[in-house]
Amino acid sequence: MSTTLGDPKENRGPPGSLLLKDIITLRPGQSAREVVLKKIQELSDSDHRDPFMVTDLGVLASRHQAFCQALPRVSPFYAVKCNSSPWVLRVLATLGTGFDCASQVELEQVLGLGVAPSRIIYAHPCKPVSSIRYAACLGVQLLTFDSEEELTKVAQHHPGARLVLRLWTEDSKSICPLSTKFGARLEMCEHLLQSAQDLGLAVVGVSFHVGSGCQTPHDFTKAITDCHRVFEMGRGVGHDMSLLDIGGGFPGMEGSEPEFEEMARAINAALAQDFPEGTGVEVIAEPGSFYAASVCMAAVNIIAKKAVLEPGGHQKLLYYLNEGHYGSFRHVIRDLVPRMPIVVKKLSSKLPLFPCTLYGPTCDAMDKLFKEEVLLPELDVGDWLIFPSMGAYSSVMSSTFNGFLPASIYYTIGPELRSLLEAAP
Repeated sequence: MSTTLGDPKENRGPPGSLLLKDIITLRPGQSAREVVLKKIQELSDSDHRDPFMVTDLGVLASRHQAFCQALPRVSPFYAVKCNSSPWVLRVLATLGTGFDCASQVELEQVLGLGVAPSRIIYAHPCKPVSSIRYAACLGVQLLTFDSEEELTKVAQHHPGARLVLRLWTEDSKSICPLSTKFGARLEMCEHLLQSAQDLGLAVVGVSFHVGSGCQTPHDFTKAITDCHRVFEMGRGVGHDMSLLDIGGGFPGMEGSEPEFEEMARAINAALAQDFPEGTGVEVIAEPGSFYAASVCMAAVNIIAKKAVLEPGGHQKLLYYLNEGHYGSFRHVIRDLVPRMPIVVKKLSSKLPLFPCTLYGPTCDAMDKLFKEEVLLPELDVGDWLIFPSMGAYSSVMSSTFNGFLPASIYYTIGPELRSLLEAAP
């Protein structure tokens, strides 16, 4: 089958419009990177060298298999907010994952794919009343909470919910801490559990989130131990505690520290200690970046450059790209280490490297890809850069600031996964 790239806008429709004919089928031995290079070659012959992304849906299947092998007791509920592409969601639904939704729109997306409400957790602890009512009407029962105020809303608008208490977790060393915003302190949990009981609400479990980009596997260990204490509190006031949600925070990029396997070993040991098999406790997680990060590659073009002579005679280069912070790169400003781009140009390995600042296309001086400079050779206007591991929090956070449109997205798939999707109802 031809790998000529069609109109990516065909791939952006609602779930009901998903057509496999719009996806590029990779030939045996062909990689998504080859598709990126082919598209770059096509665009280089024109004046419109717009940024684009290529999504390899086959990587999702590989990541799903890796997650299940490393954490055999944990059922993944994919965090939709990380990458809500209809094709990403459809592949994961076909693979049998559950889904972590944080809004009514995300609930609508997942339910629209035919996913059973029992495979969804509405995991935002602070929900509008209208969304609670929507969840009740559609049969989504698993809801998180972390305050008395949320319990009051649920008692009024979704009294049949199966509630999960979100526990505050130490996450100060994570790249993106969340506990300043969400989570009940351990000393408040017994009161909240009793309040739920007084309101006639069923609390069935406990959840936590160690923050995006967790740097310390021990944070999982400590949180799981704290959850065991909350389970005992819940059972003490009459709740049937049967669900543990260990959240997200798993590394998604290759070469991440700590590695996912190290984190999985710590989690498995903590589960064996505090929630051993045979106790009737179901364990789920909310991975996002682990699944999505390595799925996409972004290709951007250098639209302008500037050489700056610094004190001491050292040269610094400023590259202006046609995609930046307000497009697909808003999330990477949080990265501890800038991810190095791949230069699409034959260059001598002996060329000198210069400190370079990578700016996006808008008129905002804060529109740059990374906080720190990166070392690159001197390149020319019109040259291309490829950024791997761009599938997490990229397209979902893009804007049209200054009139710059989001990068187009193309999808690739292998024959085996294509057959699986064709056979799915």
